Amino acid sequence: MKMSRGGYSGEILDIDLTDRKVKKHNTTELIDLNLFIGGKGLASYILWKELKPKINPYSPENILVFATGPLTGTLCPGTRMCIAAKSPLTGLFCDSYIGGHFGAEIKFAGYDAIIIRGKSENLVYLYVSDDDVEFCDAKHLAGLDTFKTEDRIRREKEDKSIRIACIGPAGENLVRFAHINTERYRQAGRGGLGAVMGSKNLKAVAIKGTKPVELYDAESFVRIAKETIRKVLENETVKARRRWGTARVLLYTNDIGLLPTRNFKEATFEKAEEISAETLEKKFWVKHKACHSCPVNCGKLGVVKTGKYAGTVVEGIEYETLALIGANCGIGDYEVIAYANMLCDALGLDTISTGNVIAFAMECFEKGIIKKHEADGLELKFGNTETLIQLIRKIALREGLGDFLAEGVKKISEKLGKESEKFAMHVKGLELPGYDPRASPGMSLAYVTADRGGCHTRSWPVSYEVKGKAPDGTVIDRFSVEKRAEIVIMQQNRAAACDTLVACWFVRTAVNDELYVKMLNAATGMQFGVEEFLRVGERIWNLVRMFNLRESLQKEDERLPERVFVDAIPSGMTKDQRLEKKQLAYMLSEYYMLRGWNENGVPNEEKLKELGLEVFSNRRQ
Repeated sequence: MKMSRGGYSGEILDIDLTDRKVKKHNTTELIDLNLFIGGKGLASYILWKELKPKINPYSPENILVFATGPLTGTLCPGTRMCIAAKSPLTGLFCDSYIGGHFGAEIKFAGYDAIIIRGKSENLVYLYVSDDDVEFCDAKHLAGLDTFKTEDRIRREKEDKSIRIACIGPAGENLVRFAHINTERYRQAGRGGLGAVMGSKNLKAVAIKGTKPVELYDAESFVRIAKETIRKVLENETVKARRRWGTARVLLYTNDIGLLPTRNFKEATFEKAEEISAETLEKKFWVKHKACHSCPVNCGKLGVVKTGKYAGTVVEGIEYETLALIGANCGIGDYEVIAYANMLCDALGLDTISTGNVIAFAMECFEKGIIKKHEADGLELKFGNTETLIQLIRKIALREGLGDFLAEGVKKISEKLGKESEKFAMHVKGLELPGYDPRASPGMSLAYVTADRGGCHTRSWPVSYEVKGKAPDGTVIDRFSVEKRAEIVIMQQNRAAACDTLVACWFVRTAVNDELYVKMLNAATGMQFGVEEFLRVGERIWNLVRMFNLRESLQKEDERLPERVFVDAIPSGMTKDQRLEKKQLAYMLSEYYMLRGWNENGVPNEEKLKELGLEVFSNRRQ
């Protein structure tokens, strides 16, 4: 019998592609919601419990989880969806978050999560319509880009309102940083989850729901949600984000010497103004877009109006794409970046990893490690726009050099050798995002301790460093290592807690924990306090840590590229900055100690017991 509580649909849909069997689990029987809430907590618990250790991420045994939270599909501003699996790029836990309306539609169909197992014999897509699940032949969709795939499925089902998550050629071709695309311009980008779908012969998941999300105390919830929306709209950071989206960050990172340029050789870009939010606002953007129940409208739909790529339409361009496809590849033409962005969206590639991989290849070419005859005759030079576009296509289709680059920076550098590992800009196999770690000791620590590899969404201590004050008001020097472990842990715990709801990273800066807890309690009938809510985040962080340790993560993996320690930043505000290995060792040691982990980064028994995780401690192997 289905049992639910406020904020939850009450069921988890479990689909096995191998034998085409469908099961439905009672959510409260599968997971203790008081311990894990939903979203990241639900996904990490399922992967820990259900996934066989050390399996190949491309194996049918890998599990793909689409998880919502108790506030998904409600009036809470900025709720998203969590997608998780074992990453083919890192071999570790990977969770990626996606906006738009797909997560809400899962709730409307009557589910808190969808679990996908096994591998279909032939290419298929799933069509979920409330209680019905249909396995649809997808051979006619093979090789189609994500845009055409969405359009084709909607025509077949004769319903334009269907929400669709799909992969492009990159996912089908098992590119290790392939993404999952929804609503044309929303992506679960990091870690290769699109390749996991491809390995399962799953082209798409289409969903249509008609059920309401029931709330424990609807009247109180609506009142609190309206108060939250008001605070969001009054927030100065949100106001800027409404106008400029994430692109507003580009000139800021450039000014403070943080913007990765030419494969992180530099931290300022001489053409930053030409690809800035101000330039995009004047010449590119035509419309604002928002996710479900969000007043921020941070999505920016743009159209290239002139030049070779006239007619290109894309939502963005987001900061990370401007930084990695743009500055990091030496590209200062927003029209080219927009077209490259559109190609990545359509073909199914994460723009962060793609920009990082191409920049790495360019430096290898510059240093003579990759020869012209090995590069399909291409001139792999920074700033070469034609090469950028051709490589994106080659990577997605695994053609020529693209087949090699599709493996990601870590594996490429290991095969190339010749000291290329020194400037392979990744942590644990995940390519670094748009913040140079030499310019921010806190980001250095955040990268090496992030649960999915080099990631900026778990902790972003930059703002504290630049302002010169820690959260407790203590004065700190921007380039010191003091207080960094404390700051990173605080931010990681809150990020994991918010990711259980699943609360958007762009909104949570304006919403305090008290408001989130009030909405959670009114929606579900739970009785959380702020401290207990944040403890959920710490619990999940430790559970994912044990998952990664079970997958053979070691302390030695928590390191930065050699460039960070050897090559000082050559110009700009952060000129001459680099990190010393002893500084990272100090921060990491302090981080382990404050986490309640031993000197090798393993949670001790006391910490596991404190978090209610002692039952998992004997299942590390």
